Amino acid sequence: MTKTKLVQLLLLLVAAVPIWWGSIVSTVQLALHRDAYTYILLIPMLSLALISIEIKNAPPERGTKGWFGLILLGVALIVRIWAGPAPWYQSSVEHPSLGIAGLVIWWIGSVVLCLGLDAFRYLRFPLCLLFLMIPIPEQGVAWITGVLQHQSASVSSWLFRLIGVPVVRDDVVLSIPGLTIEVAQECSSIRSSTMLVLVTLILAHLFLRSRWRQAVLIFATIPLSILKNGIRIVTIAELGTRLNPSFLHGNLHRHGGIVFLSFAVLVVLVLLWVLRRSDGGATG
Repeated sequence: MTKTKLVQLLLLLVAAVPIWWGSIVSTVQLALHRDAYTYILLIPMLSLALISIEIKNAPPERGTKGWFGLILLGVALIVRIWAGPAPWYQSSVEHPSLGIAGLVIWWIGSVVLCLGLDAFRYLRFPLCLLFLMIPIPEQGVAWITGVLQHQSASVSSWLFRLIGVPVVRDDVVLSIPGLTIEVAQECSSIRSSTMLVLVTLILAHLFLRSRWRQAVLIFATIPLSILKNGIRIVTIAELGTRLNPSFLHGNLHRHGGIVFLSFAVLVVLVLLWVLRRSDGGATG
């Protein structure tokens, strides 16, 4: 990459900030105040880190079809105008999805314009990772939370029976001797589940070559997220009923997500090791 093209790229990337300022502010507020969107703050940093790693091994620059970047920049501006007429306009504090979609398209178009389509092909994973910055619409979050909530209740009921604890389940309400548990939306652990998916995406990209092995690792996070939620519910309930009732409202209940997320990440690492052994151990 020549110095001139680097300067051009940086100017285009920076120019997007005032144009999409309203959407950026809305998204940051959403990520800071809603557990379901916390992961968004990590996406730009992860993308930049992956680009800095992978660009060192990029093929010689040929600048092919850089004009396609102009098309993407035009599409991004159209999306921006559709989202709101002024740079400070916030289409919705709750749902800035359309604005952020335009911002990501602008950033990708800037790379294609300055570095060419070949550079995009080589850096497509970290660049397309930026699309995860687009906030999921509220209906989507509600659906995901509901699935996690009900499936966590189901798995918890199964785990109680597995360890010999009598349990009666009524939808998301579990009754065991001495305790009635409602698996509320807050117990769906959507924040730790999205973090688990994000971590697994990065690991699959870095350490697995074949697409089907990457898919196996990524899709394994779905049942694993539900299982870790069930283990968390059962663990806290058993500690609270058998050792000390303070466990039911203590730090493990309120801030113990990282403990059970660590367990899930460990399982992902074991599965990654198994898949990597049959994958030739090379980066994909």
